[in-house]
Amino acid sequence: MQITIADIRREYKLESLSETDVHPNAIEQFTRWWEEALKSKIDEVNAMTLATASRDGLPSARIVLLKGYDETGFVFYTNYNSFKGQQLAENPRGCLVFFWKELERQIRITGLIGKTTPAESDDYFNIRPEGSRLGAIASPQSQIIPDRESLQLKVDELRNKISSDVIKRPENWGGYRLMPAIIEFWQGRPNRLHDRIQYTLQDDGSWKIDRLAP
Repeated sequence: MQITIADIRREYKLESLSETDVHPNAIEQFTRWWEEALKSKIDEVNAMTLATASRDGLPSARIVLLKGYDETGFVFYTNYNSFKGQQLAENPRGCLVFFWKELERQIRITGLIGKTTPAESDDYFNIRPEGSRLGAIASPQSQIIPDRESLQLKVDELRNKISSDVIKRPENWGGYRLMPAIIEFWQGRPNRLHDRIQYTLQDDGSWKIDRLAP
């Protein structure tokens, strides 16, 4: 029997999410869910969709990896000359989406995006594996290249020329921090009556909590 796209369904029933149960601070609530996701041993638990848009509103999205977070925001690293970097230079706003299907949970984080400090970018770059550091230097991310072999050749040339202990971060590579203004926690529930709790950052630094209709 052939299954159509419209026939693909799943009933969500693992957990619930109530305004009375969540932490008053959105970052602390993220930490609760993050720690539960880590304990669940979800594959690529730090993978998140990053959505950006150009100055004229052209959207683009891709998967990036969370490399750190705190009260100031959520950090990822990339090539500043990449397509996402170009869009962020034109329009420094974005949205992150985590989807942990094993827990039937989704988190959306919306806010302004700015570069991390050079020192932060250096610290992270220096702990990356040698191959990743060489790749960051060799790859003109998002640009057209003739073939894979030319890219590999450039990496090999760099490896033969640069000692592994002196591979320095290129200026066009580093971190971004999304500073959240809105964070929404989504918990799957039966009959598509999902729980959606939205935090909105207030001027005094507190978070306003609202329930959204599914």
